[in-house]
Amino acid sequence: MEQARLLLAIALSFLVFFLWEFFFVSHEEEKPKEVITETQEQKDIKKTQEIKPKEIENVVKPEIVTPTRDPQVITINTPFYTAKISEKGAVFTSFTLTNYKETLEKDSPLKELIPNQNYSWTGLVSFSNHNTDKELFLADSSEKIIDASKEIKNIQFSWTSPNGIIIEKKYTFSPITYVIDLSVSIKNLSKDLFKDDLHLSLMGASPLESSYSFEGPSALIEKKLEQIAPKEIAKKNELKGNVTWMAVETRYFMSSIIPKLKREARIKLSLTPGDFILSEYIQPAILVEQGKQVSFDYSLFFGPKSMKILKEANYDLSKALNFGMFDFIGKPCLILMNMLHSVIPNYGIAIIILTILVRLLLWPLGNKSYKSMNEMKKIQPLISDIRQKYKSDPKKMNEEMMKLYKVYKINPMGGCLPMLLQLPVFFALYQMLYAAIELRHAPFLGWIKDLSAPDRLFSFGFSVPLMQPPYGIPVLTIIMGVTMLVQQKMTPQAGDPTQAKIMMWMPIIFTFIFINFPSGLVLYWLVSNIISIIQQYYTTKKLG
Repeated sequence: MEQARLLLAIALSFLVFFLWEFFFVSHEEEKPKEVITETQEQKDIKKTQEIKPKEIENVVKPEIVTPTRDPQVITINTPFYTAKISEKGAVFTSFTLTNYKETLEKDSPLKELIPNQNYSWTGLVSFSNHNTDKELFLADSSEKIIDASKEIKNIQFSWTSPNGIIIEKKYTFSPITYVIDLSVSIKNLSKDLFKDDLHLSLMGASPLESSYSFEGPSALIEKKLEQIAPKEIAKKNELKGNVTWMAVETRYFMSSIIPKLKREARIKLSLTPGDFILSEYIQPAILVEQGKQVSFDYSLFFGPKSMKILKEANYDLSKALNFGMFDFIGKPCLILMNMLHSVIPNYGIAIIILTILVRLLLWPLGNKSYKSMNEMKKIQPLISDIRQKYKSDPKKMNEEMMKLYKVYKINPMGGCLPMLLQLPVFFALYQMLYAAIELRHAPFLGWIKDLSAPDRLFSFGFSVPLMQPPYGIPVLTIIMGVTMLVQQKMTPQAGDPTQAKIMMWMPIIFTFIFINFPSGLVLYWLVSNIISIIQQYYTTKKLG
């Protein structure tokens, strides 16, 4: 029957959704909370850039300098992170987050955002005509450990080329935020004009496996969120426009460069040896006259993709937390889940309450759907008779079906349309629960120690086909599969034997799909199924 076909279509849409990643869409940017004006140094840049090409006789380029001593590594400690910067290139070689660990193990190291400490360009300032990753940037501090846990601390690195070009990088660390300020100055003490493109780089690890949330390079350009899947970098390796920020994202964390003054720029993307992602913010040709100095101000953000933290950082960084095409539903649900957690400090319970509230909101739609299913169930014998009588004449069969629906005043689509209207909410919750950092390493009860990981009771000493490690009994997933089987038994069966067999297999298929899903997602689906069973039973009994 038509209803069964639509139910099958809905089930298959869920299946496709779970097997493939969402395509993300962008939304209009809010007005900036901070108005940034030009500094006198930036005005000097404009004045310098007015020099006509025909008036330029000599253009100086940086030259390679051989380091005079071994580079030192400076460690900066704040309440939020510990950063290490090497004088070799003045780049970050380590950035560990104080409040996050790599795993749940007691002896687990802190979360590291620099993918390779011996091979990093994060924070590198270079030029189109010269790479400075091997140059020695002398620090202005003799201290190897700087404590920024109580007050703002600055550290400056400088490098001088043989022809008199001085590059200075000044980092400012604050005890109250993840945001780091960076000022880059170029002094021209040579006899010629300096002209080159300025590059500022980020490096991140390429995701090892596919994810249902975005991982890879991203940027907010021309008020539009751009997210490039690592496998698409070869085809789309350059972005242009007015850049608000650029970043390299993982499922739960991100590293970002934010120009204080928005300007036309390029972003160049590439994959380096070892499958690291290199994202370069490139400012167009910088002209510095003899004896002049220009400076450019940026902010850096290395931290969690928490809505609260990203909003506090400003610069529209919260737009990086994107829940796909139903983002406008997912974010309010995340806010509500966090509000519930502030009252009951258990995210598992918060998910249960959130699911109940959402299902109560959708209760009227569910009633309409189950009422229509009940009416269809009553005339199922008549439908079977028509199918049998006119099985060799599909046209006549459809005509008789429509007459039957008209006589009993039944809309064959009535049971499915309310379900379709609920799909955006279900998909939004799914996407939100998968990507919310709040669930990372968050315990629920008993054997569920991490709502962002699959539930496993016990630990097998061997691998299991179709199951990702760790290997154990997926108790919550099995219970969820049972609830889907109950739902399937309560739903009117299709008259078509083929459709009926497919529907019979759906609970088993979904159970195997969910076996590797985060337990927070399985918990949401389980609670939603239980509420559906209760509502369907109540509605059917009420209607007799």
